[in-house]
Amino acid sequence: MTDADAVPFDLASMRKQYRAEGLTESGLAATPVEQFARWFQQAATDGGLFEPNAMVVSTADAEGRPSSRTVLLKHFDERGFVFYTNYGSRKGRELAANPYVSLLFPWHPMARQVIVLGSARRTGRDETAAYFRTRPHGSQLGAWASAQSSVVAGRAALDAAYAELAARYPEGEQVPVPPHWGGFRVVPESVEFWQGRENRLHDRLRYTADGAGGWRVERLSP
Repeated sequence: MTDADAVPFDLASMRKQYRAEGLTESGLAATPVEQFARWFQQAATDGGLFEPNAMVVSTADAEGRPSSRTVLLKHFDERGFVFYTNYGSRKGRELAANPYVSLLFPWHPMARQVIVLGSARRTGRDETAAYFRTRPHGSQLGAWASAQSSVVAGRAALDAAYAELAARYPEGEQVPVPPHWGGFRVVPESVEFWQGRENRLHDRLRYTADGAGGWRVERLSP
C-alpha cells in the first residue's frame, strides 16, 4: 500500500473559508462568563451542534504528560465551569496531582472555539448530590458500575456489574451517591474566544484575570 492509498483524502487541500463578520473588543461582555453565556446560547439554539456543552478536557500528570477526553459541561457561572466524573478516573487522578486544566469548546459549525485555562477544585458533596439526583436512573447506576479508566475483563463483565446494581436498586428506588464520584469546578484564569475569519486572519480575544477581581482583554495574533 502506498502512502496515497493509506489516506484516501488530500488533507493538504482540505480547507474552508470562514465567515467575514468578526469579534471586536467593543462588542465583548464585561466578563468572560457573560461572553460565554452569549455564545453558548447561540450555539445551543442556532449553531447546528449536536451537544454544544461537549468540551475537550485536557489534564496533565505530575510529570507533565498530557491527556484529553470529551466531557459534558453541566453548569457554569461566575465561579467557574463544572463537570462531573469518577474521581478515580485518569482525569480525576491527574487533577488530584496537578489541578491545572484546559477546557476547549470546539464549535466547528460556527467557526468558533472557546478555550478556558484554570485550576480545578472538587465541588462540595451537597452540590454533587443535588446534581446526581437529576441524572437518569440508568446513569446513576452506571456511575457505580464503572471503575472509570481501569482495565475491564470485557463488555460482559461491565454489563453484569450493571445488571447486579439494577436488581439491587430497581427503577423508582433511590440510588446512593457514589463516594468516588463528583464534580470539578474549573476556576478560569484566562478565557479565549476564537472566531474564524477569512484568509485565516482569525479573531482571538482573550480575557486574563488581573489579580484584583477584574479582567484584562488582549487580542492575539492568529
